[in-house]
Amino acid sequence: MSESTVAPPVGAPDLAEVSAVAQRVREAVGRVVSGGDDLVRTAVAVLLAEGHLLIEDVPGVGKTTLARALARAIDATTGRVQFTPDLLPSDLTGVSIYRAEKHEFEFRPGPVFANIVIGDEINRASPKTQSALLECMEEGRVTVDGTTYQLPRPFLVVATQNPVEMEGTYPLPEAQRDRFTARLTVGYPDAAAEQRMLDDRDASDPLDALSPVTDAAAVRRAATAARSVHASPAVKRYVVDLVSATRTDAALRLGASPRASLQLLRVAKAVAAVEGRDHVLPDDVQNLAVPVLAHRVVTSTDARLDGVDGEAVIRRLVAAVPVQPGTTTR
Repeated sequence: MSESTVAPPVGAPDLAEVSAVAQRVREAVGRVVSGGDDLVRTAVAVLLAEGHLLIEDVPGVGKTTLARALARAIDATTGRVQFTPDLLPSDLTGVSIYRAEKHEFEFRPGPVFANIVIGDEINRASPKTQSALLECMEEGRVTVDGTTYQLPRPFLVVATQNPVEMEGTYPLPEAQRDRFTARLTVGYPDAAAEQRMLDDRDASDPLDALSPVTDAAAVRRAATAARSVHASPAVKRYVVDLVSATRTDAALRLGASPRASLQLLRVAKAVAAVEGRDHVLPDDVQNLAVPVLAHRVVTSTDARLDGVDGEAVIRRLVAAVPVQPGTTTR
């Protein structure tokens, strides 16, 4: 049976319902975050793609606010971790405690046992603690003392990091960055948005008034339905061509992995579902190329000396790699 004839799983909502759920979340988060609709739309798409989100920007622009707003808009369990140099892996995953009265060990789950895990300043934790997230993010499970525990679904890690303040930080290794589906930057608001923020937050925080607009079960069904969105062979070939181009470009020392291809297509499907479409367009892939691919590549020494970063290389490749015929229709 071809992909285009595969029926949605039983119990999954239709794409109109997926779009409605996503729109409610976008509107709720948009009332709190002044980073623009594209930022919020991509964050919601990553949620529906069952991926993970890295928010990287300078202090004070609303990275944590975006993470908290996304978590609060969904009636789901939330874990919060403030990463510090002395944070231990067991502080994330949990620990087994011996109960003398029962003569047995009891597992106390850590904050990763939640639908949405907010990690503040992830690059302040030691590499050993950062690596504790690898199994969680990739496989949706945790192994402690030889016992494996499944994490709830949906499971989304929203981590923030400050790229400017380098003292006391540990850069995320390539393997860790590759686990994040997309990297977003909030950016500074324009003058009008910043003035509205001064008015809105003079007496209260809009985040306090944010109520859930959906629940974990609805998000889980929507994520299942988003995977049923059709991607033509030509679209898939375009994804492969774009990712493959990062592996041969002279400006890059390390290109994107096959995991990047999988996640780029998965988020493109989620964006199509958010917009109520049953098929992926090349525009979806192109619009997501920078947030999904740029943080996975490593520029060469010569490129860095010339002031070229990963985002600039990905934009150049998007402009250079041709779109395959047959990508614009189902």
